[in-house]
Amino acid sequence: MHRRVSAAVEIRQLVRRFGDLVAVAELDLTVESGVLFGLLGSNGAGKTTVLRVLTTLLPPTSGNASVAGFDVVARPREVRRRIGYVPQLVSADGTLTARENLVLSAKLHGLPRTLREERIEDAFSTMGLANAADELVRTFSGGMIRRLEIAQAMLHRPAVLFLDEPTVGLDPTARHAVWDRLRDLQARLATTIVLTTHDMQEADALCARIAILHRGKIVADGAPAALKTQVKPDATLDDVFAHFTGGSVEAGGDYRDIARTRRTAERLG
Repeated sequence: MHRRVSAAVEIRQLVRRFGDLVAVAELDLTVESGVLFGLLGSNGAGKTTVLRVLTTLLPPTSGNASVAGFDVVARPREVRRRIGYVPQLVSADGTLTARENLVLSAKLHGLPRTLREERIEDAFSTMGLANAADELVRTFSGGMIRRLEIAQAMLHRPAVLFLDEPTVGLDPTARHAVWDRLRDLQARLATTIVLTTHDMQEADALCARIAILHRGKIVADGAPAALKTQVKPDATLDDVFAHFTGGSVEAGGDYRDIARTRRTAERLG
């Protein structure tokens, strides 16, 4: 059982440096339990760095962060037990079937044998993959792969699910299929979902609350509708982004960002 906490994520004065580069600058953020929260920004804004800190993959330079009530530095094992994580890069094994991928994930998460089959069948049903359960993942479309990866991350019923650019490289139909499954998961299990994206349409369609990250700092935070109202009566989230960052959305970033995005798009495409 996961202990109930009012805030799924708590970040206080978080700083992360890479040499002279400040990727995250004195960040303060609270994400309430049970919400679908979006961290928006162009590639290179610091979104993936924040997620890597929250998933214990990267230590902060200074400041504090906790997930599901546990400090990411002092109690990393407890944090990892309570989260699911789907990175940008493809994480499912293409040489295995979908079922074999889920069985492996269930074992890694320590699910007892009595629960495995039930959770796996439920995952196939929830993610719309029942008809492809015993097919090799390398034959899947990009959208199917993403849905399988989300299923893997949800098998142990995490308190918080982290998704890094969950629909990068997907065509519009596949994107909408992933969105539908995320809505269903959040409604059915009341899981806190934290996703990063530079896709304003995605954020508007999915998120109850968003924060815009720009040069390592949060420059806007609130419900999409409320933020749009602050800008102008007929504003879009693109308008909101431009207003608070002083420019339009760019999927630019540095060489690593571009290479990672293109590799993901190529493998999912």
